Amino acid sequence: MKLFKLFQYAYIVFAVLFVYDAFAEYNSTGQVKYLSLFLAALAVFMFFFRKKFNNKFDNNK
Repeated sequence: MKLFKLFQYAYIVFAVLFVYDAFAEYNSTGQVKYLSLFLAALAVFMFFFRKKFNNKFDNNK
């Protein structure tokens, strides 16, 4: 079960990486990289979804 919690926090790491990618692209070209921002938002959503799912799974045991 500890492995699932590790993957849960990996979503936050990916969200930070996608936001950094969008920020770096904006600073270098001046264009907003919407795909990276969308993926960052999706990663944050998945973090909270997995956290809720893991808590529900732990409560059923």
